[in-house]
Parts: sequence; structure tokens; C-alpha cells
Amino acid sequence: MAVLRITKEFKFECAHALTGYDGKCSHIHGHSYKLRVTVKGKPIDDPKSPKFGMVVDFNDLEKIIKENIIDKFDHALVLRRDAPLVEEISKNYGNTVITDFQPTSENLVTYFAALIKDELPEKVELYSLKLSETATASARWYAEDNKPKE
Repeated sequence: MAVLRITKEFKFECAHALTGYDGKCSHIHGHSYKLRVTVKGKPIDDPKSPKFGMVVDFNDLEKIIKENIIDKFDHALVLRRDAPLVEEISKNYGNTVITDFQPTSENLVTYFAALIKDELPEKVELYSLKLSETATASARWYAEDNKPKE
């Protein structure tokens, strides 16, 4: 059976600020993010399985992404732990995500990979993620580039 890659796209709205950045992105601002999730595996070859012929059911993939990313980050404000007024902001605004890292697209896509790669069904691997913050700016994560060094 062939090894295939399947992709599903997700959208969410999120705001962030890049603490200490030397440009406009140091201010709180938002993006309409698009997250493209690509997984890799062999289609299920058991004719008795309701998932016969699927690498993973798109509905199952959607549930994993929704629970681990969308539900937490959609309409959230993401701030680094040492951002000015972070405690006051998080107390007064309901959906605030505080990170130990600068919430750039590069760091967010890496964080998202860590959140979901172990949540995938057995024999299904996370192949890549593409996080677009605008129509012309994105960050990509590939499993092959992030394998532990032996």
C-alpha cells in the first residue's frame, strides 16, 4: 500500500505582541491565521474498518487540531511571559495565552507541532505544518527537519 500525505486547513483569529521587537509588531495586533496540517501514513487496508482507505479520517484530524490549537488560540491574545502588564491583561481579558517564547509565527508553528504530533492515531505521522499570518507571510515546520539527533 502506498504512503500518502493528506492535508487539512484550519483558520483562526488571534492577536499577539512581540515584546522587545524593533518595529510595529511590538504593539498588540491581530492576524487571520491559516494552519495547514499535513500528515503521512498508509491508508487503512482492512475492508471491515469504517475508515477503510483513509490515512486518517479528516473528522478525527479536525478534532485533534480543534482541541489542541483552535479552542485555545482562536480569538486569544498571545503574550510572552515577560511582556509589560501581562498579569493585568490576563486577569482582565478572558482568552489570554501566556508563553515562555516570543509568539512569532516561527515559534507558534513549532509549538503547535509539539502539541499535536503525539495526539495522532497510531501509524500516522505529522509530516508538516504551515502557519500563515497573512496572505504573503508564513512559517513552515517539517518533521524531517526536526528529528532528534542521534
